[in-house]
Amino acid sequence: KPRKSEDPLPGRAVALIIVLCVSGMRAESARYSVPEEGERGSFVANIAKDLGLTGEELLARQARLVPEGEKQYLQLNQHTGDLVVREQMDREELCGQSEPCLVRFEVLLENPLQSFRAEVRLTDINDNSPVFLNKEIVLKIPESALPGTRFLLESAHDPDVGNNSLQHYSISSNEYFLVYSRRRSDGRRYAELVLDRALDREQQAEVAFSITAVDGGTPPRSGTALIRVIVLDVNDNIPVFSQTLYKVSVMENSSQDTIVVVVSASDLDSGTNGEIVYSIVQNSEENLETFEINPETGQIRLKKPLDYEEKKTYEIDVQALDGGGLSTHCNVEVQVKDVNDNAPEVIITSLTSTLSEAAPPNTVVALFNVRDRDSGDNGRTACELTGEQPFRITLLAADAYALVTSETLDREQVEEYNVTVRARDEGSPPLSASKTLLVRLLDVNDNAPTFTQAIYTMVISENEPAGRSLGRLSATDPDAGENSRVRYALVRPLTGTLAAASFVTVDAESGIVRSLRPLDYEKVPSFEVTVSAADGGSPPLSAQANAWLSYELAKATEPGLFRVGLHSGEVRTARAVSERDAARQKLILLVLVRDNGKPPLSATAAVSALLLKDLSDVRLPGHGSPAPEDQGGSLTTYLIIALVCVSLLFLVSTALFVARKVCKRKELKAGHVLYGADNLQSGLGDGAAAGSLPRAYCYEISLTTGSGNSEFKFLKPILPSLPPQHCAVGQGPENEQHFPCVPVSTEDTAPDNPGTLSAGHFNSL
Repeated sequence: KPRKSEDPLPGRAVALIIVLCVSGMRAESARYSVPEEGERGSFVANIAKDLGLTGEELLARQARLVPEGEKQYLQLNQHTGDLVVREQMDREELCGQSEPCLVRFEVLLENPLQSFRAEVRLTDINDNSPVFLNKEIVLKIPESALPGTRFLLESAHDPDVGNNSLQHYSISSNEYFLVYSRRRSDGRRYAELVLDRALDREQQAEVAFSITAVDGGTPPRSGTALIRVIVLDVNDNIPVFSQTLYKVSVMENSSQDTIVVVVSASDLDSGTNGEIVYSIVQNSEENLETFEINPETGQIRLKKPLDYEEKKTYEIDVQALDGGGLSTHCNVEVQVKDVNDNAPEVIITSLTSTLSEAAPPNTVVALFNVRDRDSGDNGRTACELTGEQPFRITLLAADAYALVTSETLDREQVEEYNVTVRARDEGSPPLSASKTLLVRLLDVNDNAPTFTQAIYTMVISENEPAGRSLGRLSATDPDAGENSRVRYALVRPLTGTLAAASFVTVDAESGIVRSLRPLDYEKVPSFEVTVSAADGGSPPLSAQANAWLSYELAKATEPGLFRVGLHSGEVRTARAVSERDAARQKLILLVLVRDNGKPPLSATAAVSALLLKDLSDVRLPGHGSPAPEDQGGSLTTYLIIALVCVSLLFLVSTALFVARKVCKRKELKAGHVLYGADNLQSGLGDGAAAGSLPRAYCYEISLTTGSGNSEFKFLKPILPSLPPQHCAVGQGPENEQHFPCVPVSTEDTAPDNPGTLSAGHFNSL
């Protein structure tokens, strides 16, 4: 809307727009004007043109308006950039008599985040007529009043401002009075009635005429009231105030019924003509609601508390009327003093509630304003953050701030922050207000999966069918969502290496390791594979595990007689058995199995050996351990009795029996396997389930003196025969591994951290 002729800015004017970035640049507000009571959809300005942007850019950057108050009176068309009226605005309702009447807002743009301040001035239209509070005004004037005497009249009220407000008064034609329009210090006009000709009660006891208040609008509006002048008998002295202007100050937090000022007037007349009555002239409805006067003492008191932020100055007209009807008036000017009774307000204009943990320092999280309705130091504010958090406040413009990150973030340490912004004014005592913002961190894939063990050791017996579960791998990832989802896979071996990856497979989801085919211990006593764990991030991160065991001979009765393979677990003789060795000797071999975990886990197994002079001393298993000499004698006696007592047919049968025994005899040689792989491995598998190796396996072994090249002959264990049992290895039913078990005693060297351990095979060197 074009401005009126008295406005120094013709037409709609944009004073200045400077791009306001979060870097802290100051900006002047863009100024527009629009008439009040504009229809919905009325054009105000083109924001896109003023910002130097196209409609497509406004739409792409999600331009939006943020009003200063709670109600949105304006609307932005993101396609055209037009600023239009959303709801009709009544200037008198929004601003009262204040001028200029401004509707402030901010234009927010994203990508990058920018803020522009703007304000729309509501120009007044002449939509209100002057109104007298009383339609009939009664004046009592003595007939002795001299020409030129002035009488204050009740003022008309017009809520419009500028030229549209009340401009002058006029009265209808009469013989006695004239009217003059006066202007107060606040710009409002009031009327004074002037006696132009002396009154004569005997000729005319009452004079009546109308008064009209006219505003300056086009066309002008007016309001009318009736004036009745009652002519009184002679009273030749009028009241006189001690001062014509009273100036007082009152704190805005003064309570109701507080005395503001005491006015005083005197009259030289005596009797009823000298008695004075005080009253407040009805020059505004607001004064009547705020102040009251004692008609006898002249004390003016508060009828309600004052508010500096609503009104700073009051002008009260007080009249003194004597008993004879003569009156005079004075002016009381009340200045309201500000006190710190308004806490600051934190107004969030933009908030990023979710933030990537990879956001760099100085990333904008929120934009906010701080407003304090008080003035001076009471309205001067400062902002701060409570607690130790990776954020800080940056000043953008006067009372405009940005909340930005001050350091790098880590969601794995803190998933969300409650950021409290506190605004404090400089009043005495200071008042403060707080606003808490919830900022959640979004996960990025910045953590690789981690295996719970660096090395996993698993055991399987040879010739086990394909699909047998060997164990389960476990890796964790502290990230969230897909970034923490772990998938397992075998790592392709280097070119030319043993294709160990073809022996087993790993379930990608559960990490369960299963065999792909039966294995032959003599061909593959042990093997090693590398498994990677990758998360579901983009790009994915991964980690690897390797599995291996080592063996060593921890203790032996004859330390130099036996040795154990480092990785195979095979126990071999280290030298030939000599005459110096006792005929009956029990060897306790402590085999130590240790993995490379942190901390390492270990277990032990005991092996006993019996040295015999020759195989004729071998005795079948029985109770106890008789001497070699007793074993040979029993066998000879048995053969002699058999030759005597049986027939040729029985002799032939005996010969076949002896031949069978001879076939079973083996020459003991140094370096041959002491333990059967299947027996030891199955027992060790049981120990692995409990984090330890099994109890001692006891065998009776016969060796001849000087049997450096003889091999051990495995007979049945001296323990009683027990039915086979099965043990489960793993955590949970889905991860169990089953092995044949033998009840044995165990020594566990790492009871505090049980793990899945295994014994390797004891192979020949």
